[in-house]
Amino acid sequence: MSAKFPEYKGLDLPNVANEILQYWQENNIFEKSVSTREGKEPYVFYEGPPSANGLPGVHHVLARAIKDIFPRYKTMKGYQVKRKAGWDTHGLPIELGVEKELGITKEDIGKTISVEDYNAACRKAVMRYTDVWNDLTQKMGYWVDMDDPYITYDPKYMESVWWLLKQIYNKTLLYKGYTIQPYSPKAGTGLSSHELNQPGTYQDVTDTTVVAQFKANPDSLPDFLQNEGDIYFMAWTTTPWTLPSNTALTVGPKIDYVLVKTYNQYTFEPINVVLAKKLVNYQFSGKFNQVEDKSELLNYKPGDNLPAGKAGKIPFYIVKEFVGKDLVEVTYEQLLPYALPNENPENAFRIISGDFVTTEDGTGIVHTAPTFGADDALVAKQAKPEVPPMLVKDEHGNLVPLVDLQGRFRPEMGEYAGKYVKNEYYNDGEAPERSVDVEIAIKLKEENKAFKVEKYKHSYPNCWRTDKPILYYPLDSWFIKVTDIKDRMHELNNSINWKPKSTGEGRFGNWLANANDWNLSRSRYWGIPLPIWRTEDGKEEICIGSVEELKYEMSKAVSAGVLAKDIFEDFEVGNNSEENYAKIDLHKNIVDAIVLVSPSGQKMFRESDLIDVWFDSGSMPYAQWHYPFELPPKSSKGGLSKTPGYQTARKSSYRLLKTLKEERKKNPTQAETILWESLKGKKLDNYKFRREHIIDEFIVDFVCLSQRLVIEVDGDYHNKPEVIEADKLRTEILEDLGYHVIRFTNEEVIGDIDSTLNKISNKLKVLPLEKDLGWAFPADFIAEGVDQTRGWFYTLHAIGTMVFDSVAYKNVVSNGLVLDKNGQKMSKRLGNAVDPFETLGNYGADATRWYMISNANPWDNLKFDIEGVEEVKRKFFGTLYNTYSFFTLYTNLDNFSYSEADIPLEERPEIDRWILSELHTLIKKVDVFYADYEPTKAARAISDFTQDYVSNWFVRLSRRRFWKGDYEQDKISAYQTLYTCMITIAKLGAPIAPFFMDKLYLDLNSVTQKEAFESVHLANFPVYNEAFVDKSLERKMESAQTISSLVLSLRAKEKIKVRQPLQKIMIPVDNDQQKEEILAVSELIKHEVNVKSVELLEEASDILVKQIKPNFKALGPRFGKEMKLIANTIKAFNSDDIKKIEQNGVLDVEINGKNITLELEDVEITSQDIEGWLVANEGSLTVALDVTISDDLRKEGIARELINRIQNLRKDSGFEVTDRIDVRLQKDNHVINAVNANMAYIKTETLTNELEIIDKLDNGIEIVFDDVNTKLFIQKH
Repeated sequence: MSAKFPEYKGLDLPNVANEILQYWQENNIFEKSVSTREGKEPYVFYEGPPSANGLPGVHHVLARAIKDIFPRYKTMKGYQVKRKAGWDTHGLPIELGVEKELGITKEDIGKTISVEDYNAACRKAVMRYTDVWNDLTQKMGYWVDMDDPYITYDPKYMESVWWLLKQIYNKTLLYKGYTIQPYSPKAGTGLSSHELNQPGTYQDVTDTTVVAQFKANPDSLPDFLQNEGDIYFMAWTTTPWTLPSNTALTVGPKIDYVLVKTYNQYTFEPINVVLAKKLVNYQFSGKFNQVEDKSELLNYKPGDNLPAGKAGKIPFYIVKEFVGKDLVEVTYEQLLPYALPNENPENAFRIISGDFVTTEDGTGIVHTAPTFGADDALVAKQAKPEVPPMLVKDEHGNLVPLVDLQGRFRPEMGEYAGKYVKNEYYNDGEAPERSVDVEIAIKLKEENKAFKVEKYKHSYPNCWRTDKPILYYPLDSWFIKVTDIKDRMHELNNSINWKPKSTGEGRFGNWLANANDWNLSRSRYWGIPLPIWRTEDGKEEICIGSVEELKYEMSKAVSAGVLAKDIFEDFEVGNNSEENYAKIDLHKNIVDAIVLVSPSGQKMFRESDLIDVWFDSGSMPYAQWHYPFELPPKSSKGGLSKTPGYQTARKSSYRLLKTLKEERKKNPTQAETILWESLKGKKLDNYKFRREHIIDEFIVDFVCLSQRLVIEVDGDYHNKPEVIEADKLRTEILEDLGYHVIRFTNEEVIGDIDSTLNKISNKLKVLPLEKDLGWAFPADFIAEGVDQTRGWFYTLHAIGTMVFDSVAYKNVVSNGLVLDKNGQKMSKRLGNAVDPFETLGNYGADATRWYMISNANPWDNLKFDIEGVEEVKRKFFGTLYNTYSFFTLYTNLDNFSYSEADIPLEERPEIDRWILSELHTLIKKVDVFYADYEPTKAARAISDFTQDYVSNWFVRLSRRRFWKGDYEQDKISAYQTLYTCMITIAKLGAPIAPFFMDKLYLDLNSVTQKEAFESVHLANFPVYNEAFVDKSLERKMESAQTISSLVLSLRAKEKIKVRQPLQKIMIPVDNDQQKEEILAVSELIKHEVNVKSVELLEEASDILVKQIKPNFKALGPRFGKEMKLIANTIKAFNSDDIKKIEQNGVLDVEINGKNITLELEDVEITSQDIEGWLVANEGSLTVALDVTISDDLRKEGIARELINRIQNLRKDSGFEVTDRIDVRLQKDNHVINAVNANMAYIKTETLTNELEIIDKLDNGIEIVFDDVNTKLFIQKH
């Protein structure tokens, strides 16, 4: 116990953070925050795994501050909060970084570098900056268990991911399909729809577009288009590189089309073109002019003079009109005949019908390339006969598009062969001046096949990792059938508390409502392999859900002679030790070598793709614990659950039932034997069953623990009434334990085993998995950036829904972006990025965190300004530091240690009772704010209380009580009250400013020892006590503060110093309660604003005249067109109307027979100044200040100014606060008069014994203010 409160020379937040961090580490404070809550209700937090192959930025400080606040708060509220760190170690970012470092491309892997060496390089690179991340984590005060993180490349984690995928497979939600998908040539892999919708993926680009002319085959034209000459169908495309792959044109069956005669603007050849009627004016604008007489058209020659205003324009004439269905099955000449579809080319190059065709833009005829468009592929497939895609055979005999996986044209493309279809795919400096799109456009122009070529600005998706354009490309991929569960996902989302709500209902909710199937396949090398093995003909396949299952299948393959040996032969099934799992690796370079055998004896090879890395991170609620192979630990830290998931017996019953169980296993009934033959070895839908298994106090015939399904086979014995009743009770108990029970008779099993198995299979598919994750699922709270709504938030929710039919999280904070102070995105290229370590080093974690949290709601974008951090450090932490320094200065003089009993509340002065009332009001508000995930409101409330109430009001008005008088009840009450305020602020602010608040708490508690906690973070959150709250007193003080603020603003307006006394303020009052409350604090007001009297006016209309005008900013959004009428009504208000709206806050008015309620914010009320007075108002409160300064008032003002200068000089001279002094002043007429009139007052205030005025002072300091010019000298008496 310290005898004195620690005192400091200055505020050094970085040093405080270093000191407290060392204290935490030496005393295991984080670990104790978990262990001291052992047995308490858990609060579950999931850490979204960052990738350690890149350096952290300042935005990570915000994200991690948000994630840190609520676990700290919940710990103080009595919950046990375990926080497991995690690392995201797979995926494109790592692979692309390694390729760059090694100077290779994806195509080199397996050729110039082995997959094994490449993956080894990825494994090394992925944890490169772990130390930097850990350093930031510690320096910013983010508490998370970094000693035992989950790592997505760990074999245990990967096994859990396989298990999850197996559950999805078993629910028939996993399928393989050859579809058009987003594909990134630079990354070499397909992308999922949620990856394609990451922020910033869609970018505005300017592309060369073409309206191409497809020449009709005359013989295929309907009668009404015969004898019209050559006819061309116009189709618009923003991707000219896809035109060589065109195999159809699509029209809207009900759309009106026209035949137009005109001339091609490039070749000037006469042409007849078909397009949608609505788009004629759009396509024939600019260079074209419509003519009504066909002869004008026929007589036209390029350069001919047309009627005035139309010179140089190409005429066009509408020949006839028809609907789209009349064009279906018309054929046309291939536009760019480089190759023909390999299959059924006779069904290509014809017009088909599609409902998706619109007349919003283009020509109303859609260029259809089934190889490169999902809509195109669908409409082509629906056509009868089916339109073939443009696929050709490669050198291996495989069907491939005309564009390869690198984004280059194949050899079939002649002069374009080897060229990239997008210039962005070339290496820096290697792109040609003309893109392929431009070259194709020029070719079409020259061949009379282009009607129009122009630049077009539109939004196009880029790869979220390479920032290069994607292609829509045909790929063989595995998909999760999200469309089958999206309604359930949407339903479950309604139970999640989103902050902000608009993200959950809007961005996330809309995304779920329109969710597509999830493309799970990634054609990469470093990631979790798809655990699916297939025969070459694709007719047989198996999805592996565990290492145990893989070993079982390998043993079968070894026996069949298709696999040399079990490559995991040293692995011991059931041994979950780290040493055992270190013997295996489940990455691609290992498992690709495993060949399995199908039930028919064929070889099965692993599907070559990896799993989408977003599935990795979305699996963390389960995989972080190695679920279901292990369960979350019950101990306070580290370790694993000692009880395996299959031990479900009650301990007291196990020994008794074990012998009986073994006997029953040896003597099964015929029905049990038949059923077991079909269940054992995962024969039924690959589910593991156990027989004669003990659950609680019962031995059940069969059980599938993963699905909590019990199967009972009953003989005749079970037909007895008393046994039926016992079976019923047994079923109820098992169901209460979370199991589902199916009963069969012996006859049912023996008579129709297939029917029995079908019933079991159907039940297995509809049952949710057992939720034996217990306390660890779902999360009570998660938080990440808003970009994760289509990333981690989505995959967590999707997997939780599919596998557990449950939400994966209950509360989620979706934080916004951290921008620079001008609202620009931070980047190294722009030079506006903020170094988080530099910021923490200069300003400390507490100021940085407090600024980020208090400046804007977490879900709003934060314009990060380092001056704002400085301001928070100065205003909030500086105020708190100064308050503590003021407290210690006087308490240490008086040896205060809070050893006295608490002064009863009713015996404390009003100012103490007021601040304690406000303190408990604050406790209640802040508790609610934290509980509702509103940290910004909490931070602002604490800041306002500290600065406005404690420092600017309570301390300032109580100064005399601290430094004057004996150590008696009034002073002790002041000490106790300020101590209580500060230690409560430390607790309330601890979740946001963990270092400084712990320092404050420890320093205060070091003397008083009122609490036994080693840290504020081990303490309990303050408890609201209604007995301390006095709302009447709070209102009175609020009135005093508001009135004082108004008066001080008038002083500032008139440039009258606060030290200059004034005579009077007048305040109109509306009722007795207001009058009573202001009178109660009138002395305080007089002291605060330095006036001699406060006069309350019960009828002020003759003295103070109020004016009212409409607040258009408020009225506009509310009333729109009616605003003008309402504004005129407001302008006509009389004094009674003004009084009513001030008193009631609202006023009902009738406008055009309609009743409208106006609110106080809809108007602006001001008061007219009166001679010799200044008037100000706020809301319904008005004050008038007498600004006339009499001679006596002026003298007192000079005396107060002198007191201030003397006090400052005492401080600068290093005098103790109790030292008595002598004062000399140089003669000045104003000084003489002021001092003589206020001698006793000056001496008392400055602890002066002797005060002399002399003619000339040689060694004093010069003092000049207003009309005063003197010198001052002081010395100890």
